[in-house]
Amino acid sequence: MPDYQAPLRDIRFVMDELLDYPAHYARLPGGEEASPDVVAAILEEGARFAREVLLPLNQSGDEEGCLLEGGEVKAPKGFKAAYAQYVEGGWPSLAAEPEHGGQGLPHSLAMVLNEMICATNLAWGMYPGLSHGAADALRHHGTEAQQATYLTKLVEGTWTGTMCLTEPHCGTDLGLIKTRAVPTADGAYEITGTKIFISAGEHDLAENIVHLVLAKLPDAPEGSKGISLFVVPKYLPTEAGDPGERNGVVCGSLEHKMGIHGNATCVMNFDAAKGFLVGAPNKGLACMFTMMNAARIGVGIQGLGLTEASFQNALAYARDRLQMRALSGPKAPEKAADPIIVHPDVRRMLLTQKAFAEGGRMLTLYTAQMIDIVEHGTDAAEKARAETLLGLLTPIVKAFLTEAGFEATNEGVQVFGGHGFIREWGMEQLVRDARITRLYEGTTGIQALDLLGRKVLMSQGESLKVFTREIHKFCQAEEGNAELAEFVRPLARLNQEWGEVTMAIGMKAMSDREEVGAASVDYLMYSGYVTLAYLFARAAKQAWAALAEGSGEAAFYRAKLDTARFFYQRLVPRTRAHKAAIEAGAEPLMAIGAEDFGLGFEI
Repeated sequence: MPDYQAPLRDIRFVMDELLDYPAHYARLPGGEEASPDVVAAILEEGARFAREVLLPLNQSGDEEGCLLEGGEVKAPKGFKAAYAQYVEGGWPSLAAEPEHGGQGLPHSLAMVLNEMICATNLAWGMYPGLSHGAADALRHHGTEAQQATYLTKLVEGTWTGTMCLTEPHCGTDLGLIKTRAVPTADGAYEITGTKIFISAGEHDLAENIVHLVLAKLPDAPEGSKGISLFVVPKYLPTEAGDPGERNGVVCGSLEHKMGIHGNATCVMNFDAAKGFLVGAPNKGLACMFTMMNAARIGVGIQGLGLTEASFQNALAYARDRLQMRALSGPKAPEKAADPIIVHPDVRRMLLTQKAFAEGGRMLTLYTAQMIDIVEHGTDAAEKARAETLLGLLTPIVKAFLTEAGFEATNEGVQVFGGHGFIREWGMEQLVRDARITRLYEGTTGIQALDLLGRKVLMSQGESLKVFTREIHKFCQAEEGNAELAEFVRPLARLNQEWGEVTMAIGMKAMSDREEVGAASVDYLMYSGYVTLAYLFARAAKQAWAALAEGSGEAAFYRAKLDTARFFYQRLVPRTRAHKAAIEAGAEPLMAIGAEDFGLGFEI
């Protein structure tokens, strides 16, 4: 079975040294509750829960899967007890508002816990995973009565939430949904339709499940402008707030998936189910985006967690596995062969994993600061800037970190060689689990279109400039720092080039909109590498400062510098290939006719 130790030292480096979370929390209203002692206790206890409670259930949950009987789903053995411990420990309420029973701590703390959960048992983590987003959607858009009915239950974790968007005939294009909502005399609605791919749509972990469902009213306009949002509970709440009559929603089947076997991915059938309108009629997509954006960042964290898990186990194996001698001569002459960690290509794989894990952690915690400011900040200008950065970075967090996660978990299997392909080692499960992260909550292609089309080009590049100005100021401030020259000089060039590449795409798109779609995925990956390059440069600065002060943890800081160098010298060059692909434009993709994709003979 794979092992896992929460990377608390690196988490503390990012939070305390790189991003100065203590000062960040001190500036937030109520942030004084997140004192260094409280944060340390949360991290330590979260690490214990993840390793001791969730990790032992990961492989068994994958092998056992979920069971559907008579519309009721049973999660794998141990999942329900683990969820009870999760609720008892107060973890669901960590970052929720106190007026709804939450602890009122910053959202960023919950994100750190989420990384640990994803690293140890992604399938289990998906059961409570969407409850936070459901609560946020109701907090922002629900009526007072809806909030009184559902929020406390979702916050305390006795009820869980889902997000019901996709239908058999449509995925991303939600304007095509067929689920209908018919008004009833009591002010409610009858919801009828089928939703697919619903994570944790049915299970036995919590006493009730609150579905947030997209549907269309009888007089709704065509397309996405005619979508409304409804809250549809599995059990209709009684006046006392307890689960009452069973509603007309049932799990029709479970999907048979490549990975995340321990989570119930459901086909949900709504048959005149009683639902209640959330927000204004025909404005449901805007309401749901509150939940979708939180889910997208959550999926990026899934990629990060799986990267860290794969790296830790690949590293342990590489230190132990004997194979061949180093090309430069024996490194362990007392043994029959050298550990494979001495071989350059094994180090390439391990360092790729390490760089993606450490870079991804810096990116998610940087983004988490923006969420804290948007949710709790008091300075209007600072909140506006944070909201712009959050919009820009969300598709990068989601897509880049899941692409990196899939690459990293594949490299983990490769380090193990043939053993990595065998189930008992647990490495192939990480690959299977990682594969879905590139798909759900918007594929990499969809995130790329959101980044380039909506966030960058539709703002005339202004959202990007907010971030590139920050990078420019950093490079300017460190221009004369000889120790950082190896990072700052290439970063400054990349930062300038990022703007130039963006402008070139925009110019081409003025005459051919297909240029946006043709460039988008390469543009997103390019953006991801530049973003991590900026954060690694900042990390290198902190590492140099600690070494200059004579830190007693010199090995840690030297390793941070070495990882930054690896990222710059071996991974940043990938931006050249992405830039070349962007410059190739749409013509190579669009020249071939749809009818010419055939094999050239009849089947």
